[in-house]
Amino acid sequence: MFDFDRAIDRHGTSSVTWDGAAERFGVPGLLPFTVSDMDFASPPAVLEALHARIDHGVFGYTDWRLGAFREAVRDWYARRHGTAVDTEAMVFAPSVLSQLSQLLRMWTEPGDGVVVHTPTYDGFRKVVTGLGRELRGVPLDDPEALERELARPDSRMLLLCSPHNPTGRVWRAEELKEFARLAERHGAAVVSDEIHADLTRADRTHTPWTAVAEPGRGRRWALVTSGTKAFNFPALSGSYGFLGDPDERVAFLGRMETGEGLGSPAVLSLTAHIAAYRHGAPWLDALRGYVADTMAMVAERLAAGLPELDWTPPQAGYLAWIDLRPLGIDETALQEELITREQVAIMPGGVYGTPGFVRLNLGCPRAKAERGVDALVRAAQRLRTSEQGDTGRRTVGGVI
Repeated sequence: MFDFDRAIDRHGTSSVTWDGAAERFGVPGLLPFTVSDMDFASPPAVLEALHARIDHGVFGYTDWRLGAFREAVRDWYARRHGTAVDTEAMVFAPSVLSQLSQLLRMWTEPGDGVVVHTPTYDGFRKVVTGLGRELRGVPLDDPEALERELARPDSRMLLLCSPHNPTGRVWRAEELKEFARLAERHGAAVVSDEIHADLTRADRTHTPWTAVAEPGRGRRWALVTSGTKAFNFPALSGSYGFLGDPDERVAFLGRMETGEGLGSPAVLSLTAHIAAYRHGAPWLDALRGYVADTMAMVAERLAAGLPELDWTPPQAGYLAWIDLRPLGIDETALQEELITREQVAIMPGGVYGTPGFVRLNLGCPRAKAERGVDALVRAAQRLRTSEQGDTGRRTVGGVI
């Protein structure tokens, strides 16, 4: 029904992934596996709705609270995640990161600590440090480190990525409840970025933060998300969220609408969200199946070419987070091999604060994914062979 094998030329479309690769990596003509958008066209239902809205011809000021947007979100959460959400608790903003930026200004002060899990999505790092807050990383599976950081008097926020980017980890409900308990104990606000939620693998269950947090005055928490990731229309902008405290919600909307001058959202974003949530489920299910098959292919080729890695597919998303540390190869040398000899662009783990890994974007036709993983295997094999005579391991470092 849906042709995910069809290659669509994205050159010349101002694509950050394709047109921006040369600037990021310093070499033209690279095959990119980088920025987390997909090479697939958006769902037919979304495209049809956008065409119909454009044909209407009038693009006046809009209000996301009018029309079908909130109801489409509510119904999607009920059907897809089995949870009820309060549409009166909703807010709207141009992007998830713009929501985070506003919440950081509301709930923290310059110099305050923001606790995150490592590796860390680089967008978090840019926003948090760009606003003068201190990013405090803790390993994914170290609850003691998490509580230790939250217990610091100036740690004001726990910033979650749920599911986690770049690892694809899906947090269990019990883990999220523990995060909520720790944040409450130490007086930290919680912001849960759930933009990857609808890409959770079929055999896993995503638990929205609204299902574990308690609403009410004095409850500083927010779930921030968007349909742009799962249905692949990030260039249309638009994100929404839920805030637990009604007073904080009013303050947030006031800041966005008056302080930021963002009272009228992009109408095509609203149109795309409504169509995706009402009619996009069959496409999304087919996409998840396709990505799962691609991940299985990658696992097979890594096992055959680099058996030391023992890699398993992520629990959510189309990003393969691959630990290359068992190979003992240098990250800078690997990037040189990938760029100059294989002519592919793959994100190094250092971008996310964890050198020795790579993040391979597999939201693409199978043929392209095969080229990417094969290039990675060849480059790693060459470096591994050239370093077999070295005594001990080299330190993994350097980032391009």
